[in-house]
Amino acid sequence: MAQVEATTERVVAADAEKVFDALADYRGTRQKLLPEHFSEYEVREGGDGEGTLVHWKLQATSKRVRDCLLEVSEPTDGELVEKDRNSSMVTTWRVTPAGEGRSRVVVTTTWKGAGGIGGFFEKTFAPKGLGRIYDAVLANLAREVEA
Repeated sequence: MAQVEATTERVVAADAEKVFDALADYRGTRQKLLPEHFSEYEVREGGDGEGTLVHWKLQATSKRVRDCLLEVSEPTDGELVEKDRNSSMVTTWRVTPAGEGRSRVVVTTTWKGAGGIGGFFEKTFAPKGLGRIYDAVLANLAREVEA
């Protein structure tokens, strides 16, 4: 099994603290940021960053749906890590200052992919698809915090 990684980033016209707070607000803002690929969103514990347990289904393709139960941690300032209890998937959000009133948001998702020919196709195509999904999340985030 090969490690698969998808990374997407965007510069947002809002300060890093405001952007991070929006991402960490699983009870309010986060659900508003999710495009149609996400369903069955539910905060099961916490709701504000560290200690949150959140559930959703992620439909990456018409045939591929992941049932995600994510534990949220904040290992360093400006970083949220979502570890899926149901798979090897880990998504890390990093928010850093990018000049006056601007911030850079980088989202990276990794997981252990399939082996063989299926793994080759997964490693080739899954990061592009997931990148498009997270690009939509980041666009929604920008609209939310720049308003």
